[in-house]
Amino acid sequence: MTTGFASAGLILKGGVPDYCDHLLVVRLSSMGDVAIAVHAVEALRRAYPRMEITVLTRPRFIPLFRDIPRIDFFPLDLQGRHRGVRGLVRLWSELMEQGIDSVADLHDVLRTKVLRTLLRMSGCRVSVIDKGRADKALLVRPENKLLVRLTPTLARYCQTLLELGLKVRPPVVRTCRPRPLDGVPGSLMPEKRGLWIGVAPFAGHRGKTYPEPLAEQLVEGLALHSQRVVIFGGGEPEREFACRMERRGDNIVSAVGVCDLGGELDLISNLDAIVTMDSAVMHMASLVGTRAVSLWGATHPYAGFYGFGQREEDIVQADMPCRPCSVYGERPCRYGDYRCLTSISPQQVIDRVMAPLRRAAQGEGERTAAGRRKRAGKVPG
Repeated sequence: MTTGFASAGLILKGGVPDYCDHLLVVRLSSMGDVAIAVHAVEALRRAYPRMEITVLTRPRFIPLFRDIPRIDFFPLDLQGRHRGVRGLVRLWSELMEQGIDSVADLHDVLRTKVLRTLLRMSGCRVSVIDKGRADKALLVRPENKLLVRLTPTLARYCQTLLELGLKVRPPVVRTCRPRPLDGVPGSLMPEKRGLWIGVAPFAGHRGKTYPEPLAEQLVEGLALHSQRVVIFGGGEPEREFACRMERRGDNIVSAVGVCDLGGELDLISNLDAIVTMDSAVMHMASLVGTRAVSLWGATHPYAGFYGFGQREEDIVQADMPCRPCSVYGERPCRYGDYRCLTSISPQQVIDRVMAPLRRAAQGEGERTAAGRRKRAGKVPG
């Protein structure tokens, strides 16, 4: 999957404008969108090592930015001091006390519209994301869909920064480096001696959630090929599903509620692959360089939300005239059966996960055998 910077017409060059000493980057939710924004902020930090950058987001998303040096955070308290109109005014006042002079609104919702208006009236330079809503509407309309690849969300974030006059280098795809599992209970993950595969069959909407009977077959099938299958999720139904699956195999474990967000990132970094939906976990995998095999139902990678750096051949989706029917997956299925998801068989997903892993194992075996033959003197030096 291309990064989309060329197609977006981005010219990644420019100087440091005098008016941008302290930049506020705004992306309040959702977790997946905030995770995408991490790549843009990282690219900005690489271009400006000394610029003061503050990210305005929910406190629970802050660990997503942990690998970027010298980033400040202004935690949003929407249930308390920043709730409602008065809370937004208080937020504006608090931000102005921080010396903010430029704002990149990567969200563009009612709450950020009010906030950026107050900041602009106070003399801040403001740039706002173009979400491409009209193009996305053509992509998901019921008839005569315009099925073309739209500008990736990450490229839209970078464009927003460019419009402030900033130089933004192309984001760098992160490579997989297994992290220490200090925040993960030792009973969950033993010493690694085989394949570790993650499964995250859930999402915020039904149109992006793998049906539970198929998810059960998927987990059980992957367990036949792996030392560990780790189930990720967040809510109580997901916890119940994971606990039920744990009872079906000694090598099936639940990570639901076991560790914090940082611990989940560390755990994903140790996986050989993870099966995800069009969900935040796919973008978390991109943050740690782990391969994600993603399943797509009501939504489509062309809308611009595919995981940065993930391989296009790891997309699993059904070719149907009714899809995509939604940008975010919230619309109910017109047929009521979510056939876009039920048509993806567990074996199809297992084969997609395992094929590159088998090839890698075969290649490693051949290299090992060749090395042994050489040491035995059977291959000329």
